[in-house]
Amino acid sequence: MKKLRYCLAATAVFAYGAAAACTNFIVTKGASTDGSAMVSYAADSHALYGALYHTPGGSHKAGTMMPVYEWDTGRYLTDIPQLRETYSTVGNMNEHSLIIGETTYGGRPELADSTGLIDYGSLIYITLQRAKTAREAIATIAELANTYGYASSGESFSIVDRDEAWIMELIGKGYKADGKGGNANKGIVWVARRIPDGYVSAHANQARITTFPKNDPENCLYAPDVVSFAREMGYYDGPDADFSFCDAYAPLDFGALRACEARVWAFFRTVADDMDRYADYAMGHNAANRMPLWVMPREKVSPKTVFDCMRDHYEGTPMDMTADIGAGGSACPYRWRPMEFEVDGVSYVNERATATQQTGFWFVAQARPWNPADMGILWFGVDDAATSCLTPIYCSAQEVPACLSEQNGSMLEYSPTAAFWLFNRVTNFAYMRYDMISADIRKVVDKWENGMLETVREVDAEALSLSPKARGKFLTAFSTATAQQLFDRWSKLDKYLLVKYMDGNVKSEKADVLTFLDGDGGPAHFVDNGNGRQIPGKIQFPGYNEKWKRAVAADNGEVLKVENGK
Repeated sequence: MKKLRYCLAATAVFAYGAAAACTNFIVTKGASTDGSAMVSYAADSHALYGALYHTPGGSHKAGTMMPVYEWDTGRYLTDIPQLRETYSTVGNMNEHSLIIGETTYGGRPELADSTGLIDYGSLIYITLQRAKTAREAIATIAELANTYGYASSGESFSIVDRDEAWIMELIGKGYKADGKGGNANKGIVWVARRIPDGYVSAHANQARITTFPKNDPENCLYAPDVVSFAREMGYYDGPDADFSFCDAYAPLDFGALRACEARVWAFFRTVADDMDRYADYAMGHNAANRMPLWVMPREKVSPKTVFDCMRDHYEGTPMDMTADIGAGGSACPYRWRPMEFEVDGVSYVNERATATQQTGFWFVAQARPWNPADMGILWFGVDDAATSCLTPIYCSAQEVPACLSEQNGSMLEYSPTAAFWLFNRVTNFAYMRYDMISADIRKVVDKWENGMLETVREVDAEALSLSPKARGKFLTAFSTATAQQLFDRWSKLDKYLLVKYMDGNVKSEKADVLTFLDGDGGPAHFVDNGNGRQIPGKIQFPGYNEKWKRAVAADNGEVLKVENGK
């Protein structure tokens, strides 16, 4: 299997050194501009190949078994009985517009169960095949983990359907021999909270559910032993009413705040008022100033806003990754791993923002209650969200675009027809002169995504005039063709950027990148020297920003200084 990913939480290791990965933003239908419920997800990993997964639904013979493989490693775990009827899935969404995203928080290491037979990734994709609603999904996840044993560390799930949005947090119970060769503690403890309509929420590799109501099944579900098990393990000894899931099972530390909760804060800060009062919490300085689990946005949140929130690097905050000397001379917002370094015995951190260079794939999924359930949309992209682009995939799609197929390339095999490799090539080139190249990329991103949001409205109208069977074929064809159109456009962008920015200089042009892409895209786009030999004229040498020049002067100025008159 190629579904390799490592979502490591900062709280699962000493201090801050691990690569905390994955980010989810959740928007309830009452909080969105169009009435859709939305979930965003970045599958961040240094080892994950970005591809779109698809499992067809259908009927299965009695006695059919399905193999379970650990998503992080591809390791075979077990076979489990297949249901007689399963649902079609595309990515992290099924044909009924059920969406499941995740972030790994790790939690207490002694609660890992080495005998568990179902991992968090399998919980997602098997549940999508078996559940229609968020409540069904919560029940399915709990049943699977308790039946077969849980093979992963602590997880937060975003579970959203056309009506409800939930956060479910779970963790295993470790291993305790039952005297019969089994685990007496098999299964999970968990709690799930429904996000009030009109609110937004988020999680990013840190458990976030604190106290919760014990007698409100419409809005809160939980394992019957979630409190008693914590007492048994010595994690909690107070009254039931004051029990906090995350404080018991995943206590906060500096890494959990600075590497994880800070991403939640950045999203909340973008869409809601009065969030700067939690800046000290996000920066790891005041764990007592805890952010709420959800907030009400200052105005309805559009899909494009969620798209762009996934591109955040803490711009405009004290943690702005484009502003310090680590950004180099062209404001590159990335710091290569490891995330912690030491100078003269003092430890320092590199920020972990929402957008990151090691993203395999990312999406913003929409469950849209005004349309039939099979017309939900998975806006899907590969590689770094800040310099990649989303394309609409309808949840009823029965075919994966060739450029997004798991069989087209791998992390160890370059493919010229794979979107993952194309987007990576463009993005890695952008790191050379990020301030200028990323600005060109962003023009292309915004035109495509805004245009597709309009196009989807037209496609919806046409699809609604068709029978369900014909609609499925139509939406599959649209999804695959559109993804290929984006691939072709990015191929043209790739060539444009190389011609314009090679060797660190900039060729002058008669218009901008959009004119190049939408026109002939030939050499006449660029300014030549007037001699008819396609030799560039007016080449620009932008050099480096002021902060970088001053830093170089301070570091090595005595060697580099130009003497007057010499």
